Amino acid sequence: MYNKIFMPFIIAGSACLFLFSSCGEKRVVKEERKGFELTDSLLQLVNVTAVEMSQQKDAITLTGKVSFNDDNVAKLYPLVSGNVSGIKVMLGDYVYSGQELAVVRSSEMAGYSNDLISAETNLQIAQINLAKTKDMYRSGLASMPDSLNAAMMYEQAKASLTRTKQVLKINGGGTKGDYIVKAPLSGFIVEKNVNNNMTIRTDNGNAMFTISDLKNVWIWANVYESNIDRVHIGDQVRVETISYPGKIFNGKIDKIMNVLDPTNKVMKVRIILTNEAYSLKPEMFTSITVSNQLQKQAITIPAAALIFDHSQYFVVVFKSKSALIITPVEIINTVGSNAYIASGLQVGQKVIASQALQVYNQLNN
Repeated sequence: MYNKIFMPFIIAGSACLFLFSSCGEKRVVKEERKGFELTDSLLQLVNVTAVEMSQQKDAITLTGKVSFNDDNVAKLYPLVSGNVSGIKVMLGDYVYSGQELAVVRSSEMAGYSNDLISAETNLQIAQINLAKTKDMYRSGLASMPDSLNAAMMYEQAKASLTRTKQVLKINGGGTKGDYIVKAPLSGFIVEKNVNNNMTIRTDNGNAMFTISDLKNVWIWANVYESNIDRVHIGDQVRVETISYPGKIFNGKIDKIMNVLDPTNKVMKVRIILTNEAYSLKPEMFTSITVSNQLQKQAITIPAAALIFDHSQYFVVVFKSKSALIITPVEIINTVGSNAYIASGLQVGQKVIASQALQVYNQLNN
């Protein structure tokens, strides 16, 4: 009976006790929750950078292709007809100046060899004849014109021998009917169009070998009409390739072709790059970033400080390790490692420029 009478009071009391208990738990949770703060160890890992005003740069991205430096390329065409034999190099080999590459057995070279023998013989005869004529002139048995004529014949024979030697040298210098193909400069065999036992002719339009010194290479980049006014001779460029992700090759624009390709409607610009490690190979495709300074200044921060979230750029402004403010910014553009800001920051403020995304996520949590 008593249980029936007091049961409503017991239930009501239990409900109030549960309600008060729940309210107490909420107050405890709210009081114990604290804002995110950079610990001393984490503070040593992040990079805090001051917002600065600097000369604004512009940048565009172009596509291009690695090519030979035509100033350091030698194409070896056949100077005589004949049969190729004794090829000593393969495509991609490095050769030194004067190194023998191949031999061409040629009837033309046999003719040059005969011409050399004839020229040497004629010189010996002319020399003997000159000596005899001088002796006869001193003895009164020959006249002055005879002596002068003998001297002239000797000089002609000497000139003929010199010319024959030069012709032979131009054609490889072989005296056994062989045309010796030699490298005129040091470099890589980048093209090879001959094989052993192959017959070649002087009217062949293909080079036997092409040698290139790849210590310097050219990159031909394509510039569309809308970007022509944004490239200039001397502009610094950053070149990237698929073969070497993350590796940057630095160069500059040294020539602008002031005509448009009639097929692609692009203007070509030439970039010179040093290639000491021979990393860049001809025909490689490249991505080129061209940057140049504009005649105006802008607020500048490291590009690593930017956080893109919900279609908006943010930065984390640092006041102290316990005072970190997420601030939306509007950017002008990003060039290399720098970002140029249109609004949202002031010179002198500090932003977190490394581990920014991790700090941003912690602040949002």
